Amino acid sequence: QVQLIESGGGLVQAGGSLRLSCAVSGTPFSAAVMGWYRQTPGEQRDLVAQVTSGGTTYYQDSVEGRFTITGDNRKNAIYLQMDMLKPEDTGVYYCSYRKIFGGQRYWGQGTQVTVSS
Repeated sequence: QVQLIESGGGLVQAGGSLRLSCAVSGTPFSAAVMGWYRQTPGEQRDLVAQVTSGGTTYYQDSVEGRFTITGDNRKNAIYLQMDMLKPEDTGVYYCSYRKIFGGQRYWGQGTQVTVSS
C-alpha cells in the first residue's frame, strides 16, 4: 500500500534548476529516512541526498551546496531542489522511503533529469 510518486524531471541547460517532488502515500513520515538516488546507464544506484524525520541531512560531495533536500510532513512529500545543474548530474532520479529502524525500502518510479552543456 506504500506508494511513492515522483515528478519534476526534465531537460535543462547547465546552470539551470529543477525541483523534484515525491509524494508518499500509505504511511506516515514519522521515524523515516527519505532519500534521492541517481542512476546512470551501466552504473548502480547511488545516494545523492538523504534526510531523516529528525532533520539530519546528508549530501553527496558532488552536489553539496547546489542541491537541497526537504520534507513536508503536512503534504507527505519530499523534494530535491537542484540548482546550478551540471551535465554530470544527468541520470534517473529515484526517491526512497524506509523506517529509520530498518525494514522494507520503497522506491519511486524514477524521473529523468538531463542537463545539457
